[in-house]
Amino acid sequence: MDTRYLDDLTPGQRFTTPGLTLTEAEIIDFAWRYDPQAFHLDANAAADSPYGGLIASGFQSLAICFRLFIQSGLLADSSMGSPGIDELRWLAPVRPGDTLHSEIEVLEARPSNSKPDRGIARLKYHAVNQRGEVVLSFIVIHLLKRRPA
Repeated sequence: MDTRYLDDLTPGQRFTTPGLTLTEAEIIDFAWRYDPQAFHLDANAAADSPYGGLIASGFQSLAICFRLFIQSGLLADSSMGSPGIDELRWLAPVRPGDTLHSEIEVLEARPSNSKPDRGIARLKYHAVNQRGEVVLSFIVIHLLKRRPA
């Protein structure tokens, strides 16, 4: 897919990624490494939790949602990183066997006042499961190159 530069993005523009299915093993592996809470690690302990079963770490869901968009290649040649994430919300649990895809909406794209070769794009991300439920949302502030002359 062709790279999108800051100049190619307009508010309201939307992108959708393919999906990725999480396995129980992937959920547990991520939890052991980065979020070792019982409801992410142990199906028996998770059954007695408020979630009634094993769930993925919200950080894993966030990383997957972001990864799916980055892997699309849309920002491959224009991305210069990000100064941060706003309004992160975990809205529903992600369970083994769930398939997540990302839906992204351009909220804003504005050139820098001080560096004419770049600008800021604010993109709203939603991770959506196979039932059409939004399981998390967040806004990434992308630092992007402007289209070369």
